[in-house]
Amino acid sequence: AGGKLYAGPGAMPGRGALCLGLLLPVLLGCGSVQQPGSCPAPCECSEPAKTVKCVNRNLTAVPPDLPPYVRNLFITGNRLARLPAGAFPAQRLPDLSALNLSGNHLRAVEAGALAALPALRQLDLSGNPLVSLSPQAFGEGGSPLEELALRGALRDHGVLLSLGAMLQSGALRNLSRLELADNGLLPLPAGAFAALLALRQLDLGDSSLVGLRNASLQAPGRLQGLNLSDDSLGVLRNGTPAQLRGGPPALRRVGLGRNAWLCDCAVEDLVAWLKEGDRAEGKEALTCAYPDKVLGKALLKINGSDLNCSVPVDLPSQLQTSYVFLGIVLALIGAIFLLVLYLNRKGIKKWMHNIRDACRDHMEGYHYRYEINADPRLTNLSSNSDV
Repeated sequence: AGGKLYAGPGAMPGRGALCLGLLLPVLLGCGSVQQPGSCPAPCECSEPAKTVKCVNRNLTAVPPDLPPYVRNLFITGNRLARLPAGAFPAQRLPDLSALNLSGNHLRAVEAGALAALPALRQLDLSGNPLVSLSPQAFGEGGSPLEELALRGALRDHGVLLSLGAMLQSGALRNLSRLELADNGLLPLPAGAFAALLALRQLDLGDSSLVGLRNASLQAPGRLQGLNLSDDSLGVLRNGTPAQLRGGPPALRRVGLGRNAWLCDCAVEDLVAWLKEGDRAEGKEALTCAYPDKVLGKALLKINGSDLNCSVPVDLPSQLQTSYVFLGIVLALIGAIFLLVLYLNRKGIKKWMHNIRDACRDHMEGYHYRYEINADPRLTNLSSNSDV
């Protein structure tokens, strides 16, 4: 009535619709907030498979909101550059057991970067140009890690030394598989594997190893497989065949393929080891690369006539013999010289007397001239006598 709006029941639906319209965006906004256990935006997740993949997403850091159910995490093909301390939040990933960080342009793994992963068993850092690897990357208490892959990640010598310190510290005492292939390894840190008592598989292939003097292969008592293929091994010197012969009793497979073997006298121990057992994988395919007369010949068919080792070469003994012979010759020359002096003692004595008399006469002449020059009277006398 009058100009008043009707406020009866018929007006309620309009007011409710208005309130619902105002609340709807708020509800939608609340629903868009990421809930615990959801998948990070740049990644692909599968909760039934307990797997998260963040592949080729140009990530510069580990996503902080990874779901806690993840067991298999793939962060590959990104640009992480460095893995700082606390990269994986503590107690957020209690079940993470397999972590793949390969091909991320990682250059530094800092202390404590992998310390908050209590269930970690497999770690792959392959294909990263590491220049810094902290021996405390897994924290002070060590790690339950069982498999570590560093293929093509240890081109920097300083990183290799850091890895050696980490292995020797016992931080990875549970390690059973270690892959160090494709790293251009020239030296190995002395005793690098001594603390890895659980090690079963060791891959040193596709590198530049020229020997195993420092490998301490006898230390890992459970070692079952050793890969030395595609290295720069020309011959196993320094008692390496003896190490393999008396090494870990569980060692069943040694890969030696695609090495340029030098078939000289030093290869005899290796040939003997190959013939006496079946630990060498594909030993029938191992062939000589040098010298030319045995080029392409199988190591198993090499014999003494091929190596021309009928007379063993012992360089220290040869040097010792040479020194003794030289001493005898010098002593003989000295004896002959003394004998000549003794036989000519009278002539030598007369010769020495003649030299003495000649020197005395010469000195008397000098003395006479000195006296004349020193006394003017004798000088005038000498001049008058000349006249």
